[in-house]
Amino acid sequence: MTARFIDRFGIEHEMPWLEAAGERRLEECQPVRAFPVLKGRRVAPGWWWSATDGRLVHYGFKSMRTQVMMLDHDRSTVALACRPVELLWQGRGGKTVAHAPHLMARLGDGSGLLMDCVSRFGAGRRLVSRAVHVEAAAAAAGWHYRLVGPPPRAVEANVRWLAGYRHPRCAGDWLSAVTQCFSTPMALIAGVLLLGDPIAVWPAVFHAVWTGLLSVPLEAPLHERVVAVVAVQDGAKR
Repeated sequence: MTARFIDRFGIEHEMPWLEAAGERRLEECQPVRAFPVLKGRRVAPGWWWSATDGRLVHYGFKSMRTQVMMLDHDRSTVALACRPVELLWQGRGGKTVAHAPHLMARLGDGSGLLMDCVSRFGAGRRLVSRAVHVEAAAAAAGWHYRLVGPPPRAVEANVRWLAGYRHPRCAGDWLSAVTQCFSTPMALIAGVLLLGDPIAVWPAVFHAVWTGLLSVPLEAPLHERVVAVVAVQDGAKR
């Protein structure tokens, strides 16, 4: 199997997949395929500012944008990119098959993650058949592969809300005080009122939840009386 990618200087490369996975920082590459605007899609291609590595990440459609957001929130992610590499292999009859996984993430342990995004209607047969080859290629390189559908609606809604406070400017000078305040479990609103002016404090509290500094359950709708507590310190992403 070979890999095709375009480095950050715009130069196209093609080399054995295992060599590319082991020696190249694919998360820094440009999208290997363009993201066309398709009639009927409610979400057009766009850009997501990644709090993980402080840069804009190009996405192609709604499901991809959602998964970029989830990876950005994931504490194990240290860098991410959309379609930075295309894998090529010989299919039936010697025909070359080319597939560019939708997303790639670099994980904290140094390994990589390739991901294809599926809508709520599921994956087509062609994608499922290609996923088998991509999964095998990822495993051979010590990487991971996921064919993922949308997250639970409550989780997606909560993370989308928190993403509005992902920029470090939202923290201000409050993080130390937030950590001290929520050293014991208490409702979000109770801690905010203890800390001071809610208009100034809420953004810092939401930023602390986004980064993982504060732990709250995300499986149910997030509201002011949800109980929060300081998470294990090495669990905070940034």
